Amino acid sequence: MNERIKGKTIAVTGASGGLGMEIARQAAKNGANLILMARSYDKLSALRDELMTKYSIKAHVYSLDVSKREKIEETFKKIKQEVGPIDILVNNAGFGVFDTVLEMDLDEAEGMIETNVLGLITCTKLVLPDMVSHRSGHIINIASQAGKMATPKSSVYSATKHAVLGFTNSLRMEMHGRHVYVTSVNPGPIRTNFFNIADKEGTYIKNIDRLMIDPVKLAGRIVDAMMTGKREINAPGWMNAGSKIYSLFPRTFETLGRSQFNKK
Repeated sequence: MNERIKGKTIAVTGASGGLGMEIARQAAKNGANLILMARSYDKLSALRDELMTKYSIKAHVYSLDVSKREKIEETFKKIKQEVGPIDILVNNAGFGVFDTVLEMDLDEAEGMIETNVLGLITCTKLVLPDMVSHRSGHIINIASQAGKMATPKSSVYSATKHAVLGFTNSLRMEMHGRHVYVTSVNPGPIRTNFFNIADKEGTYIKNIDRLMIDPVKLAGRIVDAMMTGKREINAPGWMNAGSKIYSLFPRTFETLGRSQFNKK
């Protein structure tokens, strides 16, 4: 049990499924109150009812598309009025599409940037003043191993996750001494519906199925790290080791790994 989050208010974007839903469940199990945000209000409502019944915590639901800055500002203003300040923000909402640059749809590329980067930055910007004022808080940004090691057919997605990591690392330094923790979560492929959109042909899932991360286990690690100074959560370990090798020997790594990278 993480006693540090008992009674805290935790906001999770993209909470209607996958990793976000599992983070919400495990945070509620540890006694936290939840603010659940995603585009699907019906799924959020079902999750809210489940958590309130099972764990006797408070949970609030807000329909939100994080690609729309005006909607984010409107929603977070409403949250502050109806619920109060947020203690922990988990920026989990995001999506990817696997395509080469030659084949990519620019509308999809724009959507990825607006959701994965600008939406995350906007949500963070709106909760920081209260956290700094109260000298307590935690920003958790779900990035990706793709933000450390780029591969073919993920140029824009990888670019957004590189941006998330750069933003997170800079923010961590800015918050030093202000008692606001900042953590990046850098997973490899997670067994969620993410690939229903990202992997149009279904080949990538077939090739890496046995290597996919269990979202329940990853959510547990994230919740355990809440309100601590954990800098990064990386999973799986072997993939993170690969990203470190890549940073040291990029040409060699790209040459030797080319056949595997092109299996998407």
